[in-house]
Amino acid sequence: MAAGNAQTLDISAEDRLRADFYNFLGLLLSAPPQQMLLDQIAGLSGDESELGQAIRSMARVAKVTKPAAAEREFNALFIGLGRGELLPYASFYLTGFLNEKPLAQLRNDMASRGITRAANVFEPEDNIASLMEMMGGMIVGRFGAPASLEDQKTFWNKHISPWAGHFFSDLEAAENSVLYASVGTAGRVFMEIEREAFRMMAD
Repeated sequence: MAAGNAQTLDISAEDRLRADFYNFLGLLLSAPPQQMLLDQIAGLSGDESELGQAIRSMARVAKVTKPAAAEREFNALFIGLGRGELLPYASFYLTGFLNEKPLAQLRNDMASRGITRAANVFEPEDNIASLMEMMGGMIVGRFGAPASLEDQKTFWNKHISPWAGHFFSDLEAAENSVLYASVGTAGRVFMEIEREAFRMMAD
């Protein structure tokens, strides 16, 4: 996603961590990790929480994963011959078809927030990697002013909540998932944390 004028404002440490995790998921889901990223993942540590354990699991798998294997796995999951094992798009998960109403609704919301598709990206904007990146960018103000929690909740409930947890569960269980099974677990748990946090906000 192309950023507007990023603004440097006070953002809580907790929100920076949330944005970092959204961006991390977006990075892993947009392209297969190279050695540098695999090394960074291998160096992660987690606490005893469910998310901490998922991160530790990801680190263990990354330590023994070579870039060529990660690329084969990524291609089998998301690209494949004709199509990969999973189709990581909101339209597909919500309607069974690509380029449907959820994509049109997302494009309207992107336009109203000044979020544009990067020039070198050609796939539909409702893919999981782009949505993770959009949430990360909205939290820290990469597309203008940082989004309020209320605005984050509105965007999340509309574009991410209805399907992302299901996608991450499918990624955990996918036949071709090894490294990405642990990414699926971390993503699913993080979506549950976000759901609960937004639910606890006053409606």
